[in-house]
Amino acid sequence: MIKKTLYFGNPAYLSFKNKQLVLELKDASNETGVESAEFDEENEENQKLKIVDSRFRGNNPTIPIEDIGVVILDHYGVTISQYLLSALLENNVAVITCNNIHQPNGLLLNLDGNQVQTEKFTAQINATEPLKKQLWQQTITAKVSNQAALLRKRGIEAENMIRWAKNVKSGDPDNLEARAAAFYWKAIFPDNLDFYRSRNGPPPNNLLNYGYAILRAITSRSLVGSGLLPTLGIHHHNKYNAFCLSDDIMEPYRPFVDALVCEIVKWDSEITELTPNIKKQLLELSTVDVLIVNERRPLTSGMQRTTASLAKCFEGEARKILYPEFVPEILIKKKRKHY
Repeated sequence: MIKKTLYFGNPAYLSFKNKQLVLELKDASNETGVESAEFDEENEENQKLKIVDSRFRGNNPTIPIEDIGVVILDHYGVTISQYLLSALLENNVAVITCNNIHQPNGLLLNLDGNQVQTEKFTAQINATEPLKKQLWQQTITAKVSNQAALLRKRGIEAENMIRWAKNVKSGDPDNLEARAAAFYWKAIFPDNLDFYRSRNGPPPNNLLNYGYAILRAITSRSLVGSGLLPTLGIHHHNKYNAFCLSDDIMEPYRPFVDALVCEIVKWDSEITELTPNIKKQLLELSTVDVLIVNERRPLTSGMQRTTASLAKCFEGEARKILYPEFVPEILIKKKRKHY
């Protein structure tokens, strides 16, 4: 089953009853304790988002907890009950909170996502350096290959990227990832944008940041479900980063976010703000089709195969992480529902 991504960008009260998320919409004009800056033009559009899922129509609409994968809370007027929050986490739902500029700033995950979690934690902690370097080699090879495929989809010559992908060594001592990134980011967007990749850089960095935050939540949720600690990376090791492994494993999936952003830039001239329409398009990420082990499946399902294969590598049952291929011919965006 494809898990739903639920986005709440207007004032609402979220509660739990009969294994269902219960939604009660609020009138934002009657809210107190909300800064007036929240009620700008973008936010007013946000408040008008239609509920399009039939299960969310009528008074106190509901949706089964088991159908949910990610919940995004993007308004200071959203209230969520402790009962619901506990139920979401027990069902391995990733809960994302956003700040006053609508950028994700928090991620809540289940602490007990696998029946044999201690065993899997032990295998992960005891992973040898040679194994981690080999896994990082596979990760960078897959990432650069997917970046090259996206460039070629956009009509950009990428033979050098393909060559770099083939030449990545264990641990990537030659830092081919950085070399590929320098070429990739210079080529991917139109010249008139004068783009450079930086978290705090000019648009469309804001769109990339938002998409990567969603991808990080999907990755972290899947890692927890596979019994792994998102904190202990195979390459990333910043002591201030609680999601080092998530940041490792999401690398080959980043081009799928980049592809969505490229389409938005192509058709939308106004990208300085994260409008409701842009966020809707980025939320389609979870159901974008990917090709993994010659099987076409939604990205969230592909991520589950990736993290399960990683767990097997740590346990000595496999030697290769299963990563998706970026194949433009099957990159089909399915219609999503936004709340």
